[in-house]
Amino acid sequence: MRKVTAQQAASLVRDGDTLLIGGSGGGHAVPDALLAALGERFRDSGAPRGLTALHPVGVGDGGSRGLGHLAQKGLLRRNIAGSYVNSPPIGAMALADEIEAWSLPQGALSQLMREMAAGRMGLFTKTGLHSFVDPRLGGGRQSPSAKEDLVELVTVRGEEMLFFKPYHVDIAFLRGTTADEDGNVSMEQEAVTLEMLSEAQATKRCGGIVVVQVKRMVRRGSLHPKMVKIPGILVDLVVLAPEQEQTFLTPYSPAYSGEFRMPLDDIPRLKLDARKVVARRGTLELFPGAICNLGSGIFTGIANVAAEEGCLDAICLTNEQGNIGGAPASGGEAGAAMNPDATVDQPYQFDFYDGGGLDLAFLSFAEFDAAGNVNVSRFGGRIIGPGGFINISQNAQRVIFGGTLTAGGKPKAVAQVEQVTFSGAFARERGQPVLYVTEAAVFRLGETGPELTEIAPGLTVEEVCGRMGFRPAIAPDLREMEARLFAEAKIGLAAHIAGRPAKPASPRLAAL
Repeated sequence: MRKVTAQQAASLVRDGDTLLIGGSGGGHAVPDALLAALGERFRDSGAPRGLTALHPVGVGDGGSRGLGHLAQKGLLRRNIAGSYVNSPPIGAMALADEIEAWSLPQGALSQLMREMAAGRMGLFTKTGLHSFVDPRLGGGRQSPSAKEDLVELVTVRGEEMLFFKPYHVDIAFLRGTTADEDGNVSMEQEAVTLEMLSEAQATKRCGGIVVVQVKRMVRRGSLHPKMVKIPGILVDLVVLAPEQEQTFLTPYSPAYSGEFRMPLDDIPRLKLDARKVVARRGTLELFPGAICNLGSGIFTGIANVAAEEGCLDAICLTNEQGNIGGAPASGGEAGAAMNPDATVDQPYQFDFYDGGGLDLAFLSFAEFDAAGNVNVSRFGGRIIGPGGFINISQNAQRVIFGGTLTAGGKPKAVAQVEQVTFSGAFARERGQPVLYVTEAAVFRLGETGPELTEIAPGLTVEEVCGRMGFRPAIAPDLREMEARLFAEAKIGLAAHIAGRPAKPASPRLAAL
């Protein structure tokens, strides 16, 4: 292991290299100093050119940081990512066809890192079937020049599956908190651990170079072996960045790293508006001990509502980046969690999700259509990408989509979505219960599409339908949304959850 500057590390990247980038979202474990140095090198010298950027999670602050450093014409040839929402400049390059661009499920890319590390053929999974990632619906392509088939439709033992091909990695930019003199790296101040180990292993298997950005260095033997996330045998270069921030918004929060727990009263309360109404309605689906995922967007407010109502400990909220328990963060810090009970590596979290471990998934929608399809990946002239949405929505026992019924006066319930990130027909085929929650009405997935089941007080069916791009079926048991959702006072969520039946225990446990 050698200690070098960010500029020295950036100088090793060659034309045409595949650069594997660790990190998540708004700065969580993002090696920003390394990306900044690479962007600066290109501005100064015009090199390197034609890179492939590979990152399972979107990384950026919505502007110039993270992948934003690389948003320079000629620097990138292609980008393969789970999400583009954190790096709009890269999304704009894809829209302009200045780069070849794909957006693939975050979980599939995360798990693929392990397959690459082991030298296996690639990843076989059902995740992505009947979505825009399915080769029959586009193969995850987001720009016209993206011609290569990165995903194949295959049949294994008579069942359709998707095969995600592996990649050759030339250099990896990763991040931790502390490195010792032998290159062992810990992540004690990070909000997430992700797939840093698998990414380092995959890179070394390809004969590539592993560069790790850290906040501090210590003498060899100082790190407890169980704290080490990336062993020194996998690390070629360490770059010291003493000003490294935990996220792009927070220099350091001990509640994110698990150093200590913050009082529930310190978790922000939401103002009463349409977003809080939607989050509150979502919480009515909770039951004692429910294991849930809160996707980024409107339903992250469920954590705030549960904290306000004093019942956060009655359920288990998780996020795909690996946090279990506590209150998942929202906005630009989505991916972190306050007061987590445990933090596991992201591939293992997706293993749990893909295996049906989620009782409830609370996910946002950008638009949903007359067939019950949902789109979050491409709309309104923007490429967002699916993130973990496809893994979560396809494999949860029950999924609840949330959003406002209109945006800027335009319907979000449309005749046909621009891109299928979730297939209503596939959900019906598998018998998966689905709800669509808005501030004006609630729908369930029926025999042909969304069916109106609840309506906000003071609204009529015609007023709701007038805000939609299609006319839904009307449930025979149509009822009014509960008035408490729209009032300033607390909604009594703790009592509501306690009064609902818990998930049945194993018969073996019931016998004890």
